[in-house]
Amino acid sequence: MYEFFKTVLFRPVVKWLMRATLAGAENVPATGGAVLAINHPATSETYVLPAMLERTLTFPAKAELFRGDRGPGSKVVAWFMKAIKQVPLDRSGGRMSLEGLRPILQVLADGGLVGIFPEGTRSPDGRLYKGKTGVARIALLAGVPIIPVAVFDTATVRTRLGIPWVRRPRLVVGEPLDFSAYSGRADDPAVMRWVTNEVMAAIQELSGQEYVDVYAGSVKHGAVSAADADAKVLPRPNTGATPPPLPATNI
Repeated sequence: MYEFFKTVLFRPVVKWLMRATLAGAENVPATGGAVLAINHPATSETYVLPAMLERTLTFPAKAELFRGDRGPGSKVVAWFMKAIKQVPLDRSGGRMSLEGLRPILQVLADGGLVGIFPEGTRSPDGRLYKGKTGVARIALLAGVPIIPVAVFDTATVRTRLGIPWVRRPRLVVGEPLDFSAYSGRADDPAVMRWVTNEVMAAIQELSGQEYVDVYAGSVKHGAVSAADADAKVLPRPNTGATPPPLPATNI
């Protein structure tokens, strides 16, 4: 069903009507597991990027979307999520547990592509915000590379007929990042933060966004004021930080 929806519905609309463009497609490996780490300025990247890629892209989604227990609309959403073989992410315990990550890790073990928005939510103002370390933990547990992706012009606008539309979105895929030197250290907070920040730096290099070293969710929910967020602007993630030491065998 994934290929049916992509080929028959989403790709023709995205590529030919929205006139989307994709640069760096050669950086996505033809086979094997990998994590695509994507900035998140809007919502349309959840379908624009999969439509433009040749390979199947799996996004972890909130587990409750798969239950279909909130009325007829939720049943349709649950059916669609299952039909296109997306995977549930159970965050009921707060921190990403190994059990909650198991469906995602299985996709990667089977040689699939997984898409992650490290910011955890849409940017409140178009800037790039601090990444959550789940992207690092997933990649280190699965032993796969992380591929940075920057999206542009994905905001939804209204046409003259009132139809939601995206005009000429652009996607840029960067070169894969190899963090295999830190294999086996997916529970080391310093390693996960370093890796995550390096991923965000790679996204920033592609996107040219200003980087804010606070979580986007904290700004959106009022836990961090706009002034405090402005005070946390950095030239790049990991500014002034040093890499975690490597094991003696890797030196």
